[in-house]
Amino acid sequence: MPAAQDARYLALALSLGRRGQGRCWPNPAVGCVIVKEGRILGRGWTQPGGRPHAETVALAQAGAAARGATAYVSLEPCAHHGKTPPCAEALIAAGIARVVAPIADIDPKVDGQGFAMLRAAGIEVSTGLMAQEALEDHAGFFLNREQGRPFVTLKLALSLDGRIATATGESKWITGPAARHEVHAMRARHDAVMVGAGTARADDPTLTVRDMGLDFQPVRIVISRRLDLPLMGQLARTARAIPVWICHGRDADPALIEAWQGLGARLIACDLAGRQLDISSVLQELGAAGLTRVFCEGGGALAATLIGADLVDELVIFSAGLLLGAEGRPGMGALGLERLGEAPRLTLLEERRVGVDVMSRWTRANV
Repeated sequence: MPAAQDARYLALALSLGRRGQGRCWPNPAVGCVIVKEGRILGRGWTQPGGRPHAETVALAQAGAAARGATAYVSLEPCAHHGKTPPCAEALIAAGIARVVAPIADIDPKVDGQGFAMLRAAGIEVSTGLMAQEALEDHAGFFLNREQGRPFVTLKLALSLDGRIATATGESKWITGPAARHEVHAMRARHDAVMVGAGTARADDPTLTVRDMGLDFQPVRIVISRRLDLPLMGQLARTARAIPVWICHGRDADPALIEAWQGLGARLIACDLAGRQLDISSVLQELGAAGLTRVFCEGGGALAATLIGADLVDELVIFSAGLLLGAEGRPGMGALGLERLGEAPRLTLLEERRVGVDVMSRWTRANV
């Protein structure tokens, strides 16, 4: 099949896979398209909770017509028996003639074995096309497998002079409705939304996805060493309906641990670094719990901690056209820098207008 057609169908598989982001952890969000003679016979993506897999959904749609077709999959098909049989076996049994997948799955239970199984069955396997796009889509799953932590997106909504609130703490709303809608869409593509204890106390947030027509919610995470959070706040009142996880110090008050557990929250004990929670320990615990993508919405102290530890994989800034002055609260806490050369440098990935605001996406600088 011409390379242009391969690229078109694989791009569709990648876009389908993104529909599962935020819903299928701890599994990767995979997409699959079954094509024969220029006709799409089936399409699928990893379903909520990780089952069924994308290939299974697409093959079920294609039925017997899948024999002799090409399967475009956004990640190497699995090769191990888990809760369901391997997708590589399902593709073989369906009579698929060719598989196009951009990259191998680095999970030790797969890692080339799926491709080997397909080739051993006489199926042509093509790899490498759109590999960079696939690496970006599966970055959270790969980080979880390689480093034991989730991919972290840090979002900040700032005035033009870098303030997150007025001197009195007023912050609703710095950005406009279009930017807030965009943020809800970003929340929906992550497994969890995370804030620090200060933000939870000051804003009493719900941290839910709203006005998107979705039937699921991401996990809501609060970082609070001492569990000094409002027991009558919105998170506490809704913890049984929508998951609330609280990362706390091992020295937290047992009575508060019991109280939050009684409200339905999940309590996660983490190591300390001096007088604060060790943010690396926090992310390791979240990774062990299966999370692959976490969307952090501050505040400034948590943002600085993550930046200082080089644990922000993507920084998203919404800049609003207003000025709050030096008395406003800064969007980033202290980083303890003495020289300009110590400052973290970032590379711009994207910049575009969102309503009346400007959204920019950044990642680590390639230096």
